[in-house]
Amino acid sequence: MAKKVTLEQLAGMVKWGFDEVHTKLEEHGIRFDKIDKRFDKIDKELVAIRFQLTEVVHRNEFLQLKEEVEKIKAKVGVK
Repeated sequence: MAKKVTLEQLAGMVKWGFDEVHTKLEEHGIRFDKIDKRFDKIDKELVAIRFQLTEVVHRNEFLQLKEEVEKIKAKVGVK
């Protein structure tokens, strides 16, 4: 028959589990504050990349403009 566990005991087991994981991660030099800082840095870099990409002309637009320039150059007689 299964042993009944109180809510307080369950909370204690969960806390113990988190404490163990935290201890093991620190033993391996992994700290959550360092991980958070790395994610913050990645977020900032992604924002910068996203901004740069919004300022880029898409390839199909570029090719269309290139074709138009070639037509104008042909009409004007420029090679």
